Amino acid sequence: MQEESKSWYQRLRHGIQTATKSKKETPDGLWYKCEQCNETSTVKDLKENFYKCPKCQHHERIGSKEYFQLVFDEGYTRLFDDIISYDFLEFTDLKPYGERLVDARKKTGLDDALAVAAGTVDEQPLVIAAMDFRFIGGSMGSVVGEKISRAIDHSLQNSIPLMIISRSGGARMMESAFSLMQMAKTSAKLSQLAAARIPYISLMTDPTTGGVTASYAMLGDFNLAEPGALIGFAGPRVIRETIKKDLPEGFQTSEFLLEHGFLDFIVDRSELRTKLATLLMLVENKAKPRKSTTPAVPQE
Repeated sequence: MQEESKSWYQRLRHGIQTATKSKKETPDGLWYKCEQCNETSTVKDLKENFYKCPKCQHHERIGSKEYFQLVFDEGYTRLFDDIISYDFLEFTDLKPYGERLVDARKKTGLDDALAVAAGTVDEQPLVIAAMDFRFIGGSMGSVVGEKISRAIDHSLQNSIPLMIISRSGGARMMESAFSLMQMAKTSAKLSQLAAARIPYISLMTDPTTGGVTASYAMLGDFNLAEPGALIGFAGPRVIRETIKKDLPEGFQTSEFLLEHGFLDFIVDRSELRTKLATLLMLVENKAKPRKSTTPAVPQE
């Protein structure tokens, strides 16, 4: 009896040990740690909170699939998924570009850095082109530019508003000048949309940088951004060395850009669908011809 009490006391003192073979690992994908506040919550709570940290409301980076599900009504149609990048320049740096493309597709399950879908938001039609940062940093190459161009054509043919959700590190260097040409290509196509008086909504998310910022991201009829998003062309160090001046704190955040007139408004992800529905309703009503209020002249 004394030996049993001693054994129990030792276990209590040193902690109850579990045999290695009996230990169970925590399944992957159950927990989420916020990079902003370092608090931990479940992935389930994160998803139910529109992919925002339940503690500090930091907007976690998400991809095109998640945005389509958050914004569209039930049922939407994917467009232009058959267009994929290939290494037409046979570019080789530390690793051949062709191999990087194959690895990116296997790792992410994506075809490229942008996906296009058509659907409705509160029964109002909308085309969305959404970027995925996971695919080579959301870089803009020939396929991204071509998909945006075709999305614009689809909007023109069907008189449907367009929204582009930007999340990018800039132009894809492995495609050299071909990637830079997409800046002019997409800007020219958007001018056709403007001429047809079809609304274009640009939503900038974290991060929106480089050639994407210098082209279609800033050309919206309505320029929107998520809270706390990094938005800019070049990095702070390059800008500082170029203009030879110190830069304001947080000058590349969406809040700073809103204050200085570069954005129309900042929209929380939980309110994105509602705000878009309202915006689409307003532009649709404005596009409709007004009925004449002039009283009819009586015939003599």
